[in-house]
Amino acid sequence: MGIQPIPFWKLSGSGNDFIIIDYRRPMPSQDEMRMFVSKVCRRGLSVGADGVILIKPSTVADYGWHFFNADGGEVDMCANGTRCAARFAYENKIAPAKHTFETAAGIVNAEVLEENGVKVRVQLPDPSPLHLGMDIELGELTLTGHFVNTGVEHVVYFVDDPEKTDIIGLGRKTRYHHLFAPGGTNANFVAVTDQHKMTIRTYERGVEDETLACGTGSIAAALVATALEKVSPPVALLTRGGMTLEIDFRQDGSVFKDVFLKGDARVIYKGEIEQEALQV
Repeated sequence: MGIQPIPFWKLSGSGNDFIIIDYRRPMPSQDEMRMFVSKVCRRGLSVGADGVILIKPSTVADYGWHFFNADGGEVDMCANGTRCAARFAYENKIAPAKHTFETAAGIVNAEVLEENGVKVRVQLPDPSPLHLGMDIELGELTLTGHFVNTGVEHVVYFVDDPEKTDIIGLGRKTRYHHLFAPGGTNANFVAVTDQHKMTIRTYERGVEDETLACGTGSIAAALVATALEKVSPPVALLTRGGMTLEIDFRQDGSVFKDVFLKGDARVIYKGEIEQEALQV
């Protein structure tokens, strides 16, 4: 990434925070990016974030992105990240309020909205088929999990009270479970509040910890709960950070289409990454 100060914005999507850089130039090598991301995402020693987003040119949309988890691994999709990227692109005049951008998981349609502050609504690529009712052995405990890929892989567990659930312990065991090898999975622990509301806590692969919100995990939970006839769309999910993600979609038998996610996308601050932020 070079030794000159690197301009960046810090944005938060309902508690998921990201470093976003306008990097419409040739990409550094994979090893260079992994090292850069893992260092700059360190809290306390550097900027600190759940991930890094690089905005890049696209020939099929207004722009494209590279998304990296905090460990430096590049992944196809992050739904909260899409909202933050859309807000960044709009504020920097890279794209209009309503636009499209290219991800490895497909084209995302985005719209920046003025609704009690700024919110962003995105339409994401269609999810994979659901795999319901999986018995997942987690040491001495066996839980019934449900799997879906909403751009990245997610397991959904229904629990009595997410606040009294061992998110880190059970999440880590699920993330590294042999059923989901070699890539692993994210793990979501949810409870249904009423026909259109749920609460959720998520252990995120790549961050290797619980995060304050997970967009693709919230979508996974809403789809699974709908398939099991526990809720019906639209569905609002209360996240660990205390903010709500709104999810709507169309169900055609066992297939889900036209998945939309709306939520907060805040500009936290703007700055420059100095060389000292990358030191060991």
